[in-house]
Amino acid sequence: MSKSAPHIYVIAGEESGDALGGRLISALKKENPACRFSGIGGKAMAAQGLSSLFPMQDLSVMGVFEILPRLPLLLRRIRECAEDILRRRPDIVVTIDSPDFAFRVVKAVRRQMKKDDGKDPSPAPAPLFYHMVAPTVWAWRPGRAKKVAKIYDGIFCLYPFEPPYFTAHGMEAWFIGHPMMESALHDADPASFHRAGKTVIGLLFGSRHGEIDRIGAAIAGAAAKIKAQKEDAVFLCPTLPHLADGISALLETYGLASCAQVLIPDTEDEKCAAFRAMNAAIAVSGTAGLELAVAGVPHVIAYRFGWLSWLLARLMIRVRYAHLGNILLDAPVVPEFLQEACTPGAISEAVLDLIDKDRSAARQVQCARFEEIRALLMPPDGQTSSSSAAAARVLCPGK
Repeated sequence: MSKSAPHIYVIAGEESGDALGGRLISALKKENPACRFSGIGGKAMAAQGLSSLFPMQDLSVMGVFEILPRLPLLLRRIRECAEDILRRRPDIVVTIDSPDFAFRVVKAVRRQMKKDDGKDPSPAPAPLFYHMVAPTVWAWRPGRAKKVAKIYDGIFCLYPFEPPYFTAHGMEAWFIGHPMMESALHDADPASFHRAGKTVIGLLFGSRHGEIDRIGAAIAGAAAKIKAQKEDAVFLCPTLPHLADGISALLETYGLASCAQVLIPDTEDEKCAAFRAMNAAIAVSGTAGLELAVAGVPHVIAYRFGWLSWLLARLMIRVRYAHLGNILLDAPVVPEFLQEACTPGAISEAVLDLIDKDRSAARQVQCARFEEIRALLMPPDGQTSSSSAAAARVLCPGK
């Protein structure tokens, strides 16, 4: 590796990875302003000066029916990315999430380097390969850890319990803290979303149309029951642009349109401020639950799978809880309403436990345990952020 001006190739395949990539590049520049960058990314990485090999949007596809018609393009992009790495021979390659793309690229590069081994009398050193955001081997398909260990030199983990799954296979694995702790979730100003004399309840319907179809009625129905018992309740619904109309129609159906605000946040700060204005919340199971915990918002989560997905999940999932905070604490701190338990009545009663002054014990327990979650997600070794922790390891892996 050129210590004076290391060449680092960074690959992100979706917006969340691009955000992580932008922060990582910024942190690497602070560690060593001479770092050079190439790779694949979006707006956040472009803002840090990276010129993407091709548009990152070419990789942002989900679901079998969406992937199949674009499979030739995806396969071509895998080949192009691998060829670009082989041609540039960077000192380090960092892939961020998007394992279906990232792992195939790294395998292709290693396979070609092995074929070329011995042909060139003075070959360029092989790059060090790192991956950021560990696959959830602790939840299902634990065999993936061994496969990852075969193709990567190290992995950056966002949860403190993840490294042992990879070090067990002889791979370097580092807990760097969760990027969520770099956001404004814990210090954003909620003033613009406060409602004087009102109890603000967040309704988070998820990020996909299918989640609204399966779970939306249970959440909206619970909100209607809460409103019937607590007249001062108002509802705040941060969402994505493609879901706003569907959520508005659902709220109208349940008679909540006049007391609910559907919000499409323009910035991360605005979303964080909305979270912190909530007295309590109902969220579809996923990242939103952890965001609410970090923001200190008492809440419950709800989810329904299709029957086949639920059957497979019960056969394959290896954890006792769905909420990431409950997994971190190994305790059912946040109530989970899954499948048959995902009913308006059960959800509304649990939320009333969180907002009713005469039933405040549940709220107090959650708020106290959220402090523990925040502590568990902080970066280690005195680092100021997960990005700085990752940057230090990238440039000094033996540190």
